[in-house]
Formats: sequence, C-alpha cells, structure tokens
Amino acid sequence: MSRKPALPDDWSRTSMPAIDGIRVGIGGWNYVPWRSNFYPPGLVQRRELEYASRHLSAIEINGTYYGAQRPAVYEKWASETPDGFVFSLKAPMRIMQSRVLANTGAQVEDFLGGIASLGDRLGPVVWQFDVGSKLEREDFTAFLHLLPDEVDGRRLRHVLDVRDSSFIDARFVALMRERNLGAVFTDSRDYPSFADITTDFVYARLMRSRSEIDTGYTAEELAHWAERARLWARGGHPEDLPHIAANGMPHAEQRDVYVFFISAAKERNPAAAMALTRLLRQ
Repeated sequence: MSRKPALPDDWSRTSMPAIDGIRVGIGGWNYVPWRSNFYPPGLVQRRELEYASRHLSAIEINGTYYGAQRPAVYEKWASETPDGFVFSLKAPMRIMQSRVLANTGAQVEDFLGGIASLGDRLGPVVWQFDVGSKLEREDFTAFLHLLPDEVDGRRLRHVLDVRDSSFIDARFVALMRERNLGAVFTDSRDYPSFADITTDFVYARLMRSRSEIDTGYTAEELAHWAERARLWARGGHPEDLPHIAANGMPHAEQRDVYVFFISAAKERNPAAAMALTRLLRQ
C-alpha cells in the first residue's frame, strides 16, 4: 500500500471507531462547500480523505456507481485511513441496469475482486436499482445468487437499495431474509422507506438534512436517531419507523449499524454525522 504522508499533530493520531457497533458517516469526501465548514483552512484536496476518516467512522463511496476503480486506487484509499475505518461502496450501475441480471456474474466478480484491495477497510456493498428499473422477480432472484458470501477470504455484506416502490412488498422482504442480505432503510420522501431488518446488520441512509440548520437535523431529531441506532445495535427495532413485514425479523443479541447522512442539504451532512457521533458517545 502507498506510504501515508505526515499529518498535522492535532489530528494525525486520531480515529473515530465504531461506538457499540454503530458507525456514522457521509457520502464521499470531495465536496467544495465542505472546505469552508468541515475541512480546516488550507487543507489540500489530496488530504481530505485523511482528515474525514479521522472524524467519521465510515464513508459511502458513490463514485464507483459510475465506474469501478483500479485496485491500486482502492489500496491508496485504504492506506490514507486509520485502523477501524470502513468504506461502503456502490456497485457500478452498468450491472444493475443490465437487461438480464442473471448474466452479470462476470461483472459482479470483477467488481468485487477489485474492491477486495481495500482489505479490512471494506464495508458493505450497495446494489442500487434506480427508479425506472424494470425488475422481473425470477431474474432478480437469480441475480442475488451471484452475490458471494466472501471475497479473498473476507466476509461480504451486501445491501439492496431498490427504488421501485411496486417491487417492494412482503415477498421482497422474505427474499432478503432468505438470502441473508441487507435492505437499505432510506429516510426519504422520494424512495421506498421501510425499516424491516433482513440480516445481522442495519444500513440506514438519512436524506432529510436542511440547509437552515447548522447540523442538518435539529437536536431533537438527532437524539431520536441516536436512540434508534442504539436500539438497532442492541438487537431491537424502532417501532416508530415504517415496516412491511415485521414478523419474521431475524433475532439478534446485537447488530452492526451503519448510518449515513446522504444527499439533501449535502453541505450540512458532515456536521450532522459528527453531532450524532457525539450523542452516541455520551
């Protein structure tokens, strides 16, 4: 892996590990407005990942949705982050937009083989099926069987983000549970939003931050999300969130939880993530 450059003493040795199994992060790390409200003045762009990974415990990479990177790039990203940090990555859209999903085995294998270069920084893999995707259940089910349980001896966690509301029903939830796959909880007005737990971890994308609030969400809202994250981590499920098929939820004494502040008022998302992290640490 690439050698890490020296970092300023005030944050070079810091890290933000998971809190009782809960990781909190944002989408990406290169965003111009963050250079005035998140990154310190004068920080060069090539070191933004180093800084972000020491103030958050996870980052969701959206760029891989538009095109996978070379393994050397993933290695470089991993080398710039501290121990305990993880990336989640979106799979390339060309896979999910294929006319026959069952025929994408080689593409799936190629992508997962590349991101294996992240090593122990590799977190969940998100398979996003956008609005307008015409899914056929038999083909979709065949595609799920192409998703391996591990790559290079490292366990994989797959998360499905299906945005066609007509496809999301009790059958979908049952299929996710049968295959031990995660289903994204999307706190959004635009996409299907359901909190049915289908595997041994929870993946939440919070998409309602507002520009007029410095932390994106009010203190009360963040406190509620902290309570929900703790409940998920303890093996429970928040009854105030929407469910499709709450019966049959997999039992767990504890779970890993991933909470990402994504989209909406993107300029506020780092502040939201750090505010939630502070609440979880109390």
